[in-house]
Amino acid sequence: MAKSIEEPVEISSVGTTARPGPLTANLIRSIGIIGAVSMLPLVMPINIATEILIFGIFAMAANLLIGTAGLYSFGQAAFFGTGGYAAGYLLAHGWTSLPLALVVACGSGGLIAAAVGILSIRRLGIYFMMLTFAFNQLVYYIVYSWRSVTGGEDGMAGIRRPVLELPFVGSFSFDDNRSFYALASVLFLATMIVLVRMVNSPFGLVLAASRQNSRRTVSLGYPVPMLQLVAFVIAGAISGVAGALFAMLYRIMPIDSVHWTGSAYVVFMVVIGGQRSMLGPVIGAAVFIWLQGLFSLVWTRWPLLLGVFVIVIMAFLPNGLVGFVSKLSSWTVKGRGQRQC
Repeated sequence: MAKSIEEPVEISSVGTTARPGPLTANLIRSIGIIGAVSMLPLVMPINIATEILIFGIFAMAANLLIGTAGLYSFGQAAFFGTGGYAAGYLLAHGWTSLPLALVVACGSGGLIAAAVGILSIRRLGIYFMMLTFAFNQLVYYIVYSWRSVTGGEDGMAGIRRPVLELPFVGSFSFDDNRSFYALASVLFLATMIVLVRMVNSPFGLVLAASRQNSRRTVSLGYPVPMLQLVAFVIAGAISGVAGALFAMLYRIMPIDSVHWTGSAYVVFMVVIGGQRSMLGPVIGAAVFIWLQGLFSLVWTRWPLLLGVFVIVIMAFLPNGLVGFVSKLSSWTVKGRGQRQC
C-alpha cells in the first residue's frame, strides 16, 4: 500500500552560512573593544588616546538622548564643563579624593541637567534644541564672569590628579599618563556596559518607542516626559564625569569646554559614528579628534572642512560609519552565499 503522506525532504545546508549566536557575537564584540582600548596607546600619543576615551564617554552619554530618546540636545557642554569645573576646583585646592571628585562631577552635571531638563523636556524639535542651547550659553556666561572661582577666560589651572587609596589593596598614583589612561579605560568600559544594558532594558525600549511615536507611547500609559527627563539627567551626570577626566588629563579646565561649540561637536561625533549602537559615537569621537588635528594643520579655518565632512556623512551615510560598515558586511555575506549556491 502506497504511503499517503510524503516523506519529509531533508534540506541541504549547501549555500548557507553559519552565523554566531547572540552570546558568541557579544563575546567577540567585547573582546574586540577591550583589545582596541588596549592597543590604542601603541598607535598614537597617549594623551590623544586618553582624550578619545574621554570624548567617547561624552559621546555615548549624548547618544542616550540622540540615538535612543530622539532628543537632540545642544547643551551637553554645559554639563561636561560643570562637572570639570566642580571637580577641578576641589582637586586644585586638594580638598577631595579621586572617587569623591568623580562623584561631585557626576552629581553636579546631573543636577544642572535636572534643572535644564525640567524646563526644556516638554518642548519638541527645534524648540527643545534652542532651549538647551540657551541654557548652555547661560552656563558659559556664568563661568566667564565668575573669575574668582573659574578663572574666567583663562580657565581653571593647577588641577591635580590625586592618589587613589584602596583598602587592603594599596595606593595608585595617576601622575604618569599611562596610569591615567588605565583609569580612563576602566571608566570608559564601565560606562559602555552601563549604557548598553540601559538601552536594552525596558527603560531604554520605552525611550526608543517614544522616539518612533511619542503620542502612541503616551497613550499606552507610559510617562514619556518623566522617562525622558531621567535619561536627560543620566546623560548630564555621565557628561560631568567625562568633564572631570578631561580636567585631570590636561590639569586645566578651559572655558571653551562649556561653549556651545562643544555641544555641537559631540552631536557631530554621534552623527559621524552612528546612532544605532554605543560603539558608533566612540568611533565618531575618534574620527572627529583625528580630523580635528589633521584639518587644523591644513587650514586655520578647519571647522569649515569639518562641517563639509559632516554634511557628506549625513547626506550619503545617514546611519554613520558603523552603519555603513554593518551594511557592507551584510552585503559581503549575502554575496558569498549567492556564489556558493
